[in-house]
Amino acid sequence: MGVQLNSDSAAGHESLESMSLEPLMTRDYERDPAIVYERLRRAHGPVAPVDLLGVPVWLVLGYEESLEVLRDDHAWPKGLENWRARREGRLPADWPLAPSLDVNHVLIQGGEGYRGLKVAWDTALRPFQDPRHPVAKQLKAKITRDADELITLFTQGGRTGWADLSAQFSRPLPLMVASHLLGFPGSQHDDALMDMWRVLDAGPDAGPALERLLATLSELGESKMREPGNDFPSYLLASHPGLSIEELSRELMMLLGMTSDHVGILISNTVVEVITGNLPASASLSAGLIRETMNRVVMQKPPLINFVPRFPLTDMKLGDYVIAAGDPVWVSVGAAHADPAFAAKVCPESTISTRAHLSWGAGPRQCPARELAGGAAAIGVSRLFERLSGLELSLPVDQLPWRSSPFMRGLRSLPVRYTLSDAQALPVPPGPPLPAPAGSGPAIPANPGDEAAVRPRSSLWRYLAGLVRGR
Repeated sequence: MGVQLNSDSAAGHESLESMSLEPLMTRDYERDPAIVYERLRRAHGPVAPVDLLGVPVWLVLGYEESLEVLRDDHAWPKGLENWRARREGRLPADWPLAPSLDVNHVLIQGGEGYRGLKVAWDTALRPFQDPRHPVAKQLKAKITRDADELITLFTQGGRTGWADLSAQFSRPLPLMVASHLLGFPGSQHDDALMDMWRVLDAGPDAGPALERLLATLSELGESKMREPGNDFPSYLLASHPGLSIEELSRELMMLLGMTSDHVGILISNTVVEVITGNLPASASLSAGLIRETMNRVVMQKPPLINFVPRFPLTDMKLGDYVIAAGDPVWVSVGAAHADPAFAAKVCPESTISTRAHLSWGAGPRQCPARELAGGAAAIGVSRLFERLSGLELSLPVDQLPWRSSPFMRGLRSLPVRYTLSDAQALPVPPGPPLPAPAGSGPAIPANPGDEAAVRPRSSLWRYLAGLVRGR
């Protein structure tokens, strides 16, 4: 824990609002956040005051300082009610991040209400994250089938060809995974997936898409209240029966959005590292250690680059500054991993890399879905490299287009040339259908083509098919 100061101790220090602040979201940051992090580190040390789209915040750059904040949920709690400037009405009315932070789901919340919600999340996710559970086995088979169908779709032009692995694989696959978790009627073939994509892209149609999505999730929640199934919303309601429809829809949106973007970026970043000569990552992949490969990747290119803010309850000393009670503090995962004091201790040649990365958080507020997200990404990466014997970038690696937000950093597109492997794996290994838990619907057929031939295709699938036809 940091050094606690008297309640009026910050009066002897310059306030965050009065400082000369460097804007964080600049062209330099879009091109390479490491440039900005190192410039801030040289000027301020492990904690820096920055301007985040018009709002002053503290950015934590140091690894040890990041751990200090993340591990002490009492001294550095989440919860927008702790933000002094927000309480005092000093945030700009049109601040771009306000809508995403005001949703107030499990990753944002503080206070006593969070504890019960966190327990409910852990309980609701347990069947999907326990590899021995029938629900987890069924989900794994569905993800494998989805991955293979996407690969078959973008490779239908022949043994060799070109594809955008971001648009045609790594972004749609986790949306399909999230749809399985939510138990949509028709599974992943629901138009809500396209609306989630529009929200993540934050384009001009994101506002209407968000309204439609929340309405759809509310309808889904109402249906699960009437007829529970073997899906995340039903399990969450069973674990936390006091949730309102509005509260449930916020939690479902968080699962859909965070799982989709985080898993998709992790898949793309892993592909890039392997095919552009990251030897330790390639070696672990060749040895069949998919999780080890991804572990190495998130050390260098974490998908979630900055966490949501925390707010000290009292004035706290962090780095070279006194952080006043109620100031917003953003832990930067990307900067912490690049902290020389931490990076110097990491041995890239070791067989097993360090597990000390912060990509899923640390302390009591670690991502509750980290095992699920990591497993889904591992299936996607393994299917790509098993079915494609050759993958190479269509652009020089330094020309790949990145999209950076205050939270996530991933590729806008991942253009590759591919070669199909000689042996084409079936989407699901032959054999008897997997047993479905009671009430979860029909079992997964042994021949996935039987199901694919009769199930309707969603707007998302039609969009992906259009990408292939338009090449």
